[in-house]
Amino acid sequence: MNNNIADLRENYSKAKLDRSALVDDPILQFKAWFDNVLSSKIIEPNAMTISTVNESGVPSSRVVLLKEITETGIVFYTNYNSDKAQDLESNPNIAVNFLWKEIERQVRIQGLATKISRDRSEAYYHSRPKGSQIGAWASPQSQIISDRSVLEEKQKELESQYQNTEKLPIPPHWGGYEITINMIEFWQGRPSRLHDRFRYRKEGDVWIVERVAP
Repeated sequence: MNNNIADLRENYSKAKLDRSALVDDPILQFKAWFDNVLSSKIIEPNAMTISTVNESGVPSSRVVLLKEITETGIVFYTNYNSDKAQDLESNPNIAVNFLWKEIERQVRIQGLATKISRDRSEAYYHSRPKGSQIGAWASPQSQIISDRSVLEEKQKELESQYQNTEKLPIPPHWGGYEITINMIEFWQGRPSRLHDRFRYRKEGDVWIVERVAP
């Protein structure tokens, strides 16, 4: 067994990516790739790493779940009191990364995050399982807690309080963000680390597509 981290590597060879295979609209291109991921039966294909920067210029990354693809970007939901939300309050610039290792593809996104309407957030909140609705109330996300029992006791309290309803009121501190995309890059793994990368960047109302060296 080789335990040398420096020797860990994969040689990607499943596909290639040419400019002729890309459509001019990057959102439509992303939808096409995402449909392909869904058909590949990958576990949590909507998992994405988002990176934000706080007021001190310190970056942070964490994994959240994509919940909607719109005409201009993508949507995720979170606690508005969380670290990520506090970062976005002072700096709405955000970076996103999807890695679908099973099909040797990756997508990078840069854009601006803005809160979606309360009606949209509430509609999605009530589409979630009751346990997830309770979880949004029970967890003071990003705050220090003394023990897991803090969460479990709050959960039991809420389960008792709302035992006769499947729809809880949406927490005032919970909702969605839409990331309006201004750059998106499609990456296809290739042999010998000579990967295919195509970047869409916006100039005015026009998307420019460029091949980028790996």
